[in-house]
Amino acid sequence: MHRLWRAAINTWNGLRAVVRSEEAFRQEVLVLVVAVPLAYLVATTAWKRLSLVLVIVLIMIVELLNTAIEKLGDRISREHDPLIGFIKDLGSAAVGLSLLFAAAVWLLALAERFGLI
Repeated sequence: MHRLWRAAINTWNGLRAVVRSEEAFRQEVLVLVVAVPLAYLVATTAWKRLSLVLVIVLIMIVELLNTAIEKLGDRISREHDPLIGFIKDLGSAAVGLSLLFAAAVWLLALAERFGLI
């Protein structure tokens, strides 16, 4: 039980830190706040609503990992290092792909809702 409690505290501390330091994550939190009620308007079944919300959460998860990579790279070296730059670019690409994935899911749900498919 103690380990679970410590993990919860670490999770809370990590979320607080990223909200304070990362504008992109704050924007994603705002999108999540909007997406939850919007999912009820767009989707008619519980699993589709859940899918719409979870693709936003997926973006946030990938953003957290990308931020961790960036912070670690900055901690290792402040000097320009092509390999660290490449690794940071990979993290950024992961965020970009998660955004495209979420957009595709939302567009499909909207198209279905408005009878376009």
